[in-house]
Amino acid sequence: MSVSEKLDVRPITNPPGFHWFGYYDKFQFDPSDRYALAMQVDFEHRLYTGEDVIKIGMIDLADNDRWIALGESRAWSWQQGCMLQWRPGSDCEVVWNDCDGGRFVCRVLDVKTRHMRTLPRAVGTISPCGRFALGEDFSRIWSFRPGYAYAGIPDPYAEQTAPAETGVWQINMDTGETKQIVSLADLVKIPYPKQTRNDSHYVNHLAMNPTGERFLMFNRWSGAGQPTRVFTAAPDGSDLRLLSAHGASHWTWRDAEHVLIWAEEAYRLYRDDGSGEPVETVWEHPNGHQTFVPNTNDEWLLTDTYPFGTPPKQDLCLYHIPSRRKIVLASLDSPESYRGEWRCDLHPRLSRDATKVVVDSPHAGNGRQMYILDIEDIVRR
Repeated sequence: MSVSEKLDVRPITNPPGFHWFGYYDKFQFDPSDRYALAMQVDFEHRLYTGEDVIKIGMIDLADNDRWIALGESRAWSWQQGCMLQWRPGSDCEVVWNDCDGGRFVCRVLDVKTRHMRTLPRAVGTISPCGRFALGEDFSRIWSFRPGYAYAGIPDPYAEQTAPAETGVWQINMDTGETKQIVSLADLVKIPYPKQTRNDSHYVNHLAMNPTGERFLMFNRWSGAGQPTRVFTAAPDGSDLRLLSAHGASHWTWRDAEHVLIWAEEAYRLYRDDGSGEPVETVWEHPNGHQTFVPNTNDEWLLTDTYPFGTPPKQDLCLYHIPSRRKIVLASLDSPESYRGEWRCDLHPRLSRDATKVVVDSPHAGNGRQMYILDIEDIVRR
């Protein structure tokens, strides 16, 4: 069953400049839900270079959406930005990736004191406790999916199909101590159908589980249909398990042992037991960027769609799993000029109290900007 509820879609950013946040699996809101992080750029509709600089800031939602400047970055992508986020467990530290001295690094800024630290590697995900992060190789990803990678630093192992020197790193968020925990050479030793010596591998999409005891990663390689395996492992890279081998797209951890993955035209639930097979089909629905709404006993799922129809639109929706009820919160125009690597997905993100949603969208004719919707009346019924 599908119904529509027309919610107010209010802009929290406006020109000059284009604003967005990117992926849906980071803390955009501070713990008080007053400040929402954002990025600003002065162009659209092309890939970035290593010289393109974005501005980093936060929106004061309690002061007429005032922009507060925080810094800048030269390490970013259209889809995931610069991994901008509030450090878990902190009410004052903001994290983002940058380029410095010929390497990709991570900035950690205290927004109250304005003291900034630099960690020696770029981060991909941060543990729920905030003490350590995991990072992938953004130079290598550039050769495969530039919409998710950083420009300007060539992959030194580009001619190798599965180099041991690259994969996943663990980074201490306080000391900057870094160690490699997963290598592509080890992953490629795990066989898969139609494997060839010419398959060139990479890793991206790292995500810690809610307890910080395990993380997932996407192992992808060159080949028809963008082959994908999803693995999980302990934070030190041990106890490697196959989570899914079914062409996974987007994901969200439901709890410490289950991951909801969009695969084979549906949202499917996988148990982190090494079987590689789904245990339940939760919802047959077009691909989107899904998140379980906190404090709802995992009954509500927030997601979106890619553009569809004529003229093209993107839907923002909630799905009530027990009643199988889909609620379309907004259907937003998606101009044809936003396609490919510089497309503008909605990437819905929840406030900490799970009553508000922020999306990136070009629907109003001002380029990509950020918009907020209030969903409290729906999820608290």
